[in-house]
Formats: sequence, C-alpha cells, structure tokens
Amino acid sequence: MDKEKVYSAIYNKYIMPTKAVRKNYIGVEIEMPVVALNGSCVDEKTVHEIADFFSDRFGFAPAGYDSQGEVTSFENNESGDILSFDCSYSNLELSFGRAKTLFDVYDRFKSYYSFLNDRFHVQGYILTGMGINPNSANIHGKPIQNERYRMLYHYLHSYKKHTSEFGISFHDRPDFGTFTSASQVQLDVSYDRLIDVINVTGLLEPYKAMLFANSYMPEHPEFLCVRNMLWEHSMQGYNPHNVGMFSLPIHSVNELIEYIGTQSIYCTMRNGKYIDFKPIRVCDYFDRNEIHGEYFNGEKYCEITFKPEQSDINYLRTFKFQDLTFRGTIEYRSSCCQPISDVMTVAAFHTGINERISELKELLKDDRVIYSHGYSPTELAEMFSKREYPDFVEKSELSKQLIRILKLAEDGLIYRANGEEKLLAPLFERAERLTNPAREMVTGIENGISMWDFIEKYSRV
Repeated sequence: MDKEKVYSAIYNKYIMPTKAVRKNYIGVEIEMPVVALNGSCVDEKTVHEIADFFSDRFGFAPAGYDSQGEVTSFENNESGDILSFDCSYSNLELSFGRAKTLFDVYDRFKSYYSFLNDRFHVQGYILTGMGINPNSANIHGKPIQNERYRMLYHYLHSYKKHTSEFGISFHDRPDFGTFTSASQVQLDVSYDRLIDVINVTGLLEPYKAMLFANSYMPEHPEFLCVRNMLWEHSMQGYNPHNVGMFSLPIHSVNELIEYIGTQSIYCTMRNGKYIDFKPIRVCDYFDRNEIHGEYFNGEKYCEITFKPEQSDINYLRTFKFQDLTFRGTIEYRSSCCQPISDVMTVAAFHTGINERISELKELLKDDRVIYSHGYSPTELAEMFSKREYPDFVEKSELSKQLIRILKLAEDGLIYRANGEEKLLAPLFERAERLTNPAREMVTGIENGISMWDFIEKYSRV
C-alpha cells in the first residue's frame, strides 16, 4: 500500500470523526484495585459471584466472556454503563455511558461503588482508590484468559527477545497491567480545535503529575506516579511514539497524520485469533509482503506468517497521554485512580480545562515556573512524577501556577452551569500544599501510619 493510501486510512479512522457534529459528551472510566485484606491474590470465584450480584441488582447483562465461560464484562443497555475487569480480575473497571454532566456519572458511581464494596467487605476484600494495587508484590500477573488479554500478556512478556531500536530500557514487571489502575476521561474534540487541544493539554502533564500522582511501588521508591514509567519502559513503549507525550508540538492535521504513521502496530487478528509480533511502524507495515508473528492455538503458541491487510489499521493500539480515538474524542490516560472521595477530580479537571483551551494556551506560553530551565515537556513530566522536586523549582511559584491552572478549570466548569466546579475542591488543597495522594501516603507511612490505614482511607466515598 503506498503512503497516500496509508495516510488516507489514518485520516478516515482518526480525523474524519472529529468533523461530525456532536454535543460535547463526557466519557469516564474508573479502574480500581481489588485488594485482599490478607495480602493475597484475589479468589476469582469470589470476584465472579460479586459481579453476578451486581448485574442482578442494577440490570446489567453479560457482554464478554473468558475462555472458561466466565463473564468478563456486564453492560446496562439503557445507560451504556459497563462493569468490567481490566487485564486481570484484580482490577475492576466502571465505564460510564456518555454523559452530559459530571454529576450524571458521579451519582451512578456512588451507587455502584457502595454496593460493590459492601459485598467485597463481606468476603475479605476492599475496593480502594489507588493507582497501584498495594498487593502488587503478591500478584503474579495472571491475565484474564480471553483472546485480547492473553495476546497482550504474551506480547508484553516478549521484551526479553527484543532490543528496542529506540534504546529504551525494559523493567521486569511486564504484568503491570494486572495491578495498575487509571482514571480516564474522553471528551469530544472538533476538527478546528484538534491541534490546539493536543498541544496545550500536553504541556499540562508535568502539572498533572503533581496533582494526581497516586501510584507508589516500593520497588521504585523515587516515583510517586510509577504507572507512566511502567507503560513507557515496557513493550508498549518499544516505539516511544506509541506512549507518553508528543515530544514536539504538532503544527497541523497533516503533521498529526504523519506522526500517527510513525506509531507501531504490534497485533492483529486472523480467523478470530489474535496475532502479536515485533512492533512495526504503520508507514512500514503495509510495505511488507509478509509479517511473522505468534498466536495461541488453544494449547500453545504457534508461529504464523501472514500478509498485511488495510483493515489491520484498526489494531493500531497506542497509549499516548492525549490519545486521539476513532470516536472523535481525546482520551486522557495519564492519571492514576484517585482516592474514592476525590474520584471525580480527574474528569472535572479535564472537562473544565476543555472549556478554556485558549486561555490555558496563553498561560502556558508565558510559563516561567517550569518551562524556562532547558527541559522538554517530556523530561519535565518524568521529573514531576518523582518524589523529589528538581533543584530549579521555586515551590511558592509552583503552587501559584497550579492554582492559576485550577482557576481556569474552575471557570470552565462554572461556564457549564451545572455546579460541577465543587468537584475541584480537593485539587485546590493539593496545589496549596504541593501534595498529592501518593505523597501523603508515603509521608504517612514514614511517620508510622500503616499501609492498611491508607487503603481504608482511600476507599471512603
């Protein structure tokens, strides 16, 4: 396939949907670790029983199954809400059908969460608001046994066979998807705002790391937000263009299309079976006469050679912090699951900022707090994911800038006139004190508070 056809396929998948007239809905996804109070792995039978109780109580119907016939997801046809398990049965996800207001989501979340956690408590478990399952050292990364997650597990574990041409170093927890939990939001984006939204919200990533960090692992004690590192230094980040930030500004839609062409495909399907293979850039993939990969035949992995097809573009899976989707939305993916009492802060922040992109662009254009010291946005995002602030930081100015950013988000929510601005209150407190849930937890543990106290604290509605 020549380059023009590749770019046309990219345009049709990603750019064309942004030209549709839409009503600026909000999509919210909240992943939460299922934590065994005795520190062990979860008992899958118990998890399935609780999910069945939930589906009966709220009128959800089975929507997906694993290879043993167990239900992996339930959906409510009326609301579009979904209960599912992400990568493993230790990570429960509530995804909400498109909503007009944040309170439409929050009210349902509280009802679902309260029911689920009551059931989990009876069985010796708790759902809590953390970006890393605190039992991660005892979770041995068993994935859900369906086509997608089996493939993903196999692909991520292939890192030992590959040396990245981009020179990344791989960590030794390729099972990270089974114990990491995110808070994600999707917002409609129009064609005429697309480039500004990607560029401007990208510059927010270092500030967001300070506000939302909530994934601490003793194995990586320098990080307060270790989730991003786990993604970027895995096979998902074999090609850095598939993860993290856009390292340079995007200047036009054509440039964005070319950038997507440099991202890599690592899987596709043939005859109902997932195939994974060494990542190949989109612009190179369709020039190949054949691709060599592996698939699971029901008993073991087998080698296979196949020819690329244009429809394989549908299996381009990326994990950018600002990910343009085939739905005409930007999905914001970098934030950890928050303490349950603050669970809507991620969605509220992004929804408000989305109404003030022009003002945010002006604020960050003149930023001298972090963007005047010779570091790129990507470098700064990593720096501010860590516990120690860089030496150049003036903390009082940093706090003021965070508050200015939050004021823009607040103004955006006030403009929406739904009373949603009250959901930002915890973030103003964090900005004033330059803290976040992970920092609070690590500091507390060092001062004699137990991890279990924080597990319970972060589970409160």
